[in-house]
Amino acid sequence: MNGTLSKAEIGERIADLRKLKGLTQEDLAKSVKISRTSLTQIELGKRSVDILELKELSDVLRFSLDDFMSKDFMPNQEIAIKEGKKSKRPKERISTQIFQVEKFINVFLYMLERCAGKPNIGDTMLYKLLYFSDFNYYEIYEEHLSGATYRKLHYGPVPENMDAIIQQMVEKKHVQRLKTTFNGIPLIRYVPLKKANLTLLKASEKEVIDRVIEQMSDWSATAISNYAHKDMPWLASKDGEEISYELVFYREAPFSVRNYGDEMRSK
Repeated sequence: MNGTLSKAEIGERIADLRKLKGLTQEDLAKSVKISRTSLTQIELGKRSVDILELKELSDVLRFSLDDFMSKDFMPNQEIAIKEGKKSKRPKERISTQIFQVEKFINVFLYMLERCAGKPNIGDTMLYKLLYFSDFNYYEIYEEHLSGATYRKLHYGPVPENMDAIIQQMVEKKHVQRLKTTFNGIPLIRYVPLKKANLTLLKASEKEVIDRVIEQMSDWSATAISNYAHKDMPWLASKDGEEISYELVFYREAPFSVRNYGDEMRSK
């Protein structure tokens, strides 16, 4: 039963209602007795919903089927409750993305302290390590680590204004920029001239960064680029556009880093 709505419209409405209810994909999938993968495909508009599934979803998310199928339906409107009682509107989680420049700079410095001595670590590797640190943290804790904005460029996800930030760091003598080669390929390397201020990082943030460094810092630039290009936030974004952090919740193995069965929340 899709009425006059497309699969994409139905998926978007279900995703919005799920978030409004404060449910994870795993929570909702279990409640309606489908796999998380199936729910992901539904929310992405890549899988249709039959009438029985839609009925189950309406029971869990507490919406009227007639209202839901209406072109004028707004996910954040008061949802019709079947018992006819008024209930408090669920509180929507809001994570405001604010770019914390100082924290971002210190994450960058910390990465250089940890792995700048490795011959494969150049700007391509560092951009990917920053990307996975920011996006992995958001998937686990639903909060921003640095709040940096990343764009989808042909060679990978790149932090916005990175050239300007690095130039300022060079001018302030926080890092030194070197042009070299690795396996015959030109490489821009950075040497830290200042220690990172780790007091700006929570233990949970440092743990995620360390995990990314341990997993990926020995990879080649080609390997980490190929890996990043298969990550859902990259795949679902358009060339040149901002990569939405919310897309991490559509990740599947091996990219997903959140324990959805245990729902990690401690920080």
